[in-house]
Amino acid sequence: MAPTSTRARSALCALAIAAAGLLTAPGAHARILPPSCADGWRAETLLEGVGNLENLDSDGAGGFYLTGILDGYLAHLSADGKFEKLVTGLDHPAGVRVAGESVFFLTGDGIAEAPGTLRRYDIRTGEVTVLLTGLNGPNGLLLLPDGDLLFSNIGARGLPTGISRYRPSTGEFTPTWSPVPLANGLALAPDGRSIYTSNLTLRLFRISLDAPAAAPVVAGLPDFVALPDDMEATRDGDLFVADHLAGAVYRVDPDTGTGCSVITGLIKRPDPVRIPPDGATSVRIARDGDSWALYVTSMDGTLRRLRPPPGVDLTPADSTRR
Repeated sequence: MAPTSTRARSALCALAIAAAGLLTAPGAHARILPPSCADGWRAETLLEGVGNLENLDSDGAGGFYLTGILDGYLAHLSADGKFEKLVTGLDHPAGVRVAGESVFFLTGDGIAEAPGTLRRYDIRTGEVTVLLTGLNGPNGLLLLPDGDLLFSNIGARGLPTGISRYRPSTGEFTPTWSPVPLANGLALAPDGRSIYTSNLTLRLFRISLDAPAAAPVVAGLPDFVALPDDMEATRDGDLFVADHLAGAVYRVDPDTGTGCSVITGLIKRPDPVRIPPDGATSVRIARDGDSWALYVTSMDGTLRRLRPPPGVDLTPADSTRR
C-alpha cells in the first residue's frame, strides 16, 4: 500500500484521519491496538535501504522477488543476499507472484501516471510481456491452485471494480469477478475453495471461489483499528496480516475477528499525525530451512524474517507455497 501522494483516495484519507485521531487520543492505545503475542518471535533484517517495498513472493530457492512502488522496480533478492533490480522505470508496481519460470506483477497501483497493467517477467530470458492494460488501480495479487490469478482493484481511476480474475493459459479475463469494493490484500483460505481479502473499510472478507458475488464479512477486526494490507493464511486457519496504518503484523482469527500483534514498529515515519503512516505492506510464508517463517515488506524499505516460537505452526494454507 502506498502513501497519500500516490493513493489520494477520499475513502482512505477519511479512514486514516479517523484512525489517526484515535491513535493520538489520550489512552487510546489500550483500546484500539491488539494485545501483544510477540513473545518468542525473532525478527531478522534480510534487506534494507531499498526504497519503499510494496510486495514480495518466494522464488522457491531461498530468495524473493520484490516490488519497489515509488522507485518503480521489480527486483530479486537471492538466497545469498544479492539484490538486483530486474525491471526498472515501472509505474508504481504492486503485487507479485511466482509461477514456474514466470513472475507475474502489477503496475499502476493507486493514482499513477498511466492505467494499471498485469505483466509477466520471464525468469529465463528477462523478457517482460504486458498481459492486460487499462486496469483500475491494481494492488494485491494471488495465484490460485489452478494457475489462475486474482488481483484487487482499489478504484483510483473511477468506480471501484472489486477483484478481477485472469487465466494465463488462455488469456480469459473477468474484470469484476467479485464486487468487493476497495479490495486490497488477498490470501488463499485453508479449504482451498475460498479466499480472504482485506479492504479499505478496515474489514476482512471471505469469498467462495464458486460464488464470488457473495462476500460476507468474516472479521471486522472489532478489537482494534487497523488498515489491513496484504496477508497470508496458515493451514490451521490463522491469518497473518500486515497493518499499513500502525506498521505491524497481526495474527488474526478470522472466525472471531480477534487478534494480537506479532511485531510492531515497521513504519517509514513513526509520526502518529502523518496521514496515513507508511507501514507494513505484505506478509508471505516461505521456507526457512526445514521450517516456515513469515517474511514482511514495509515502506521503510526493509525485508524482515520473523521466526515463530515453538508451538506456532506456520504451514501455509496454500500447499503450493514455495
